[in-house]
Amino acid sequence: MAATQLQAVRKLLGYSADNVITMLIKRAAMIGEPIMTRASLKTKLSRWENGHEPVSGDIYQRLFRDVLGRTNEELGFPPELQDDGAAELRSRLAVARTVDATTVEIFRRQVDDARHVDRRFGGISLLDQLRGQISQIEDLLRHGPQRGQREQLAAVLTEASTLAGWESLDRNAIRQAWDHYERAKTAAREAGSTALLAHATAEQAFVLIDLGEFRSALDQFAEARKLAGNDVTPLLRAWLAAAQGEGYAVAGHHDQTQECFDNAKSLLPANPPDSSLPFLFLGDSHLDRWHGNALARLGDPMAIEHLTATLSRIPQEFTRSRVGMLVDLALAHASAGNREAARSFSQQARRLGQQIKSDRQLRRLDQLILPVRNSPIAGV
Repeated sequence: MAATQLQAVRKLLGYSADNVITMLIKRAAMIGEPIMTRASLKTKLSRWENGHEPVSGDIYQRLFRDVLGRTNEELGFPPELQDDGAAELRSRLAVARTVDATTVEIFRRQVDDARHVDRRFGGISLLDQLRGQISQIEDLLRHGPQRGQREQLAAVLTEASTLAGWESLDRNAIRQAWDHYERAKTAAREAGSTALLAHATAEQAFVLIDLGEFRSALDQFAEARKLAGNDVTPLLRAWLAAAQGEGYAVAGHHDQTQECFDNAKSLLPANPPDSSLPFLFLGDSHLDRWHGNALARLGDPMAIEHLTATLSRIPQEFTRSRVGMLVDLALAHASAGNREAARSFSQQARRLGQQIKSDRQLRRLDQLILPVRNSPIAGV
């Protein structure tokens, strides 16, 4: 049993103490914060993890949140102190009264910027930033924007929360991901947005998939599509169909998977980008990539051809998508009995996955079984 929550999280993610020290040093250098030497960190980490002393200073707590993708509570750090006095309440009310369209647009741009960073570099630096932004928006909503701005601010909160949910899922912070999606759904209802509610509901189903709750995930995908009906854009309807297709693939239902992806392709607009749905990417290679992932999960022999044809078309900035495709190709080649190809793609996937700290994809990769003389044995 782990001595502290900090140690438990490290072990859950499969990191050695030396791995974590290296990540702390790199992250500190990236954000320009001076920290203790590697030798000192080695001693301190042992003391912190074994409960001999608390993690000292906001900077080290922040670094651990960044590299491990967990909150203060999940890491066993003390919560930030809150002043609940009258003066503080007056101050918060006064700040909330200043919310206008420009404020909402600033928050929206911040979420969009985070989305761009996520696509290219992964979420190692984003979760803590998003949690801070979410807390700010919730505080403003709690203390009073008027109608009109309130709905717009709630819509931004939904987008920030779904992005944080996806980031948490990628870091294997399953409970944290679930809570972010619950907040997203609540905010979407306050925003009065069927589209945002359907999207958040469907994304939350991927948490259920990672828990192995496939039946519940399929029920939630169906609920998301029912919520959307015909009241949302064809692009979102196509995305929801593809999401349900992945759910069927994970559950092993080939015919229903194919039906969903056929439906998604028929719904996809000729010009997919939609400024009202900046978080959806289905044009160019993206729907084909998703379909290839589903085929690989089903063990379909067509997965290799499909994924190979699509890999070179993935835009360079979509790094996590590329990692996912490399994992899919490794698994598909292993299923087909091609050991060398499976090994090659798994090595590429691991290098890139470690670079962006995609714990979810690395966990999938850990399930790879390489074939030897047509007989599967464990190992990479």
